Amino acid sequence: MKTQRPISSDEEHRVLQFRPRTSPSPSVRRGNGTVQPLRAATPEPLDLSRYEQPREEPDDFRHRMLANIAALAFTIALTAIGIWLAVSIADLRRTQDCVLMGRRDCVKITTPHI
Repeated sequence: MKTQRPISSDEEHRVLQFRPRTSPSPSVRRGNGTVQPLRAATPEPLDLSRYEQPREEPDDFRHRMLANIAALAFTIALTAIGIWLAVSIADLRRTQDCVLMGRRDCVKITTPHI
């Protein structure tokens, strides 16, 4: 089998010469006006203090912690209910598959411990 290679010409491949900038941030001339380069401002701190806003009343940390505990309890309850439901559905499916195969000893009989 013959391999096909694309036909290439010298016009498709060009090497561009890299010319470094002479000044660190030259102004760029576009259209009618001149675009000034961004000036390096004094570095701001890397924390979130610039987004803080003054509040009229202080935070109620007790209320916030109680709400977090309630949300955690609700999440744990939903997770437990979901696991119980998945196990119940799996048991039901296992029993239903057993019955549909025609077997008679599908249901587990629990005996009381004396």
